[in-house]
Amino acid sequence: MRMDNQYAQFDWAGTLVTPAPLRSPRLLLLNRDLADELGMALSEAQWRDMTAGLQLVTGMQPFAQVYAGHQFGGFSPQLGDGRAMLLAEVIAPDNQRWDLHLKGAGKTPYSRFGDGRAVLRSSLREYLASEAMHHLGIATTRALALVGSQEPVYREQVESGAGLLRAAHSHLRFGHFEFFYYSGQPECIPTLLNYLIDTQWPDLTKDATGYASLFARVVEKTATLIAQWQLVGFCHGVLNTDNMSMLGLTLDYGPYGFLDAYNPDHICNHSDHTGRYAYDQQPAVGYWNLQRLAQALSGVIEMDALQQALGGYEQRLMTAYSEGMRQKLGLLQWQDEDPALFRDMFALMKAQQVDYTCWFRRLAELTPSAAIPTELLTLVNDVEAWQPWFVRYQARLAQENRTQADKAAQMNAVNPKYILRNHLAQQAIDQAEQGDMAEADTLLRLLANPFDEQPEFNAYAMPAPDWASDLEISCSS
Repeated sequence: MRMDNQYAQFDWAGTLVTPAPLRSPRLLLLNRDLADELGMALSEAQWRDMTAGLQLVTGMQPFAQVYAGHQFGGFSPQLGDGRAMLLAEVIAPDNQRWDLHLKGAGKTPYSRFGDGRAVLRSSLREYLASEAMHHLGIATTRALALVGSQEPVYREQVESGAGLLRAAHSHLRFGHFEFFYYSGQPECIPTLLNYLIDTQWPDLTKDATGYASLFARVVEKTATLIAQWQLVGFCHGVLNTDNMSMLGLTLDYGPYGFLDAYNPDHICNHSDHTGRYAYDQQPAVGYWNLQRLAQALSGVIEMDALQQALGGYEQRLMTAYSEGMRQKLGLLQWQDEDPALFRDMFALMKAQQVDYTCWFRRLAELTPSAAIPTELLTLVNDVEAWQPWFVRYQARLAQENRTQADKAAQMNAVNPKYILRNHLAQQAIDQAEQGDMAEADTLLRLLANPFDEQPEFNAYAMPAPDWASDLEISCSS
């Protein structure tokens, strides 16, 4: 295993720390495929001890990063890795760089009033979600290993402590640059940008021109990411600037959720009392966060370049979203009436609380001329209200001049059959807290191939049961 711990050499960017070991840890999950990709040939005992903070691999330099962030619209001047730390930067066999980031490793100088611990509930939620998103083809951090313990951690109630080891090409956030901008240390910002260029985008120059291109790249990646979230019905829940990745990764899974019944106003975070981070607000919040990043970079990038890059956000997002939505509906060619077709469909879905994932998956069986499939009709409660839309959609499909098999294959390649619904994650958590990881293993297997027909898992592809609407997910999740 090759390591190149460049970030830990920036003593002004954080603090070298020592993990606080979890007592009597037990290895619960290990992502062997990702471990092989990283070239990390460790024994299960080594994975357990590293993820529990008991014994690190020689060469690791645990480092807690400092950053700031706009949280629910208000600025917090100093945040940082309060319950996590960067263990090492690993160079994989393909020469790709990966951060190893350990969550739940104990207090750091940035823990504020926290205990620095993670609980099994939230750690398993992140493990499941990050792997689900990866297999959906959406940029994300990855989960490497999860350990549990009997060590008590105090949240709303006493829970069992856990450690989560995750990996990403970088964990740099918008908030890193905000910290140095607002704390009066602007000289640090070019160093961080140069680090990002050296390690991720060596095609860029380390000057004002290169920095402007870097920001434009961040804008594009953020727009693309949020378009993908909207297409799959994913709600992040806490889109603070300290949870926004410079690489356009889905970062810091907390009170996330996938839509069950379609509701554009859906709030997945019980702590979000104003709906700032509701599903339909995510595109606007992404732009607002990019404006905050632009302000932090205004000392090294000309304002015209910042504004030009920001000006491309909406077009990039809408292009990615509209192209994705056409694919979800099995349409190849753009037609002027398509936006109205989409809007009217969503209005009906909202009014009748149609399951988002099941709707698009089952829509693949609809042909330009045959009767509406029964499986599709079971998702709606007023078939008559849908009839005019079905007539328009079937007429639109007829204009495509393609076979039903080709159309269905295209739709099934972008419309997942299986997603990580909240009630499925909760069932896995409930069992894990009793020492049984079987349900978590099952979810990971089926979510590794979310677009494939897996008849043995058909029960996981049904709309959520009524009791699922009572689940409350908050920032502590």
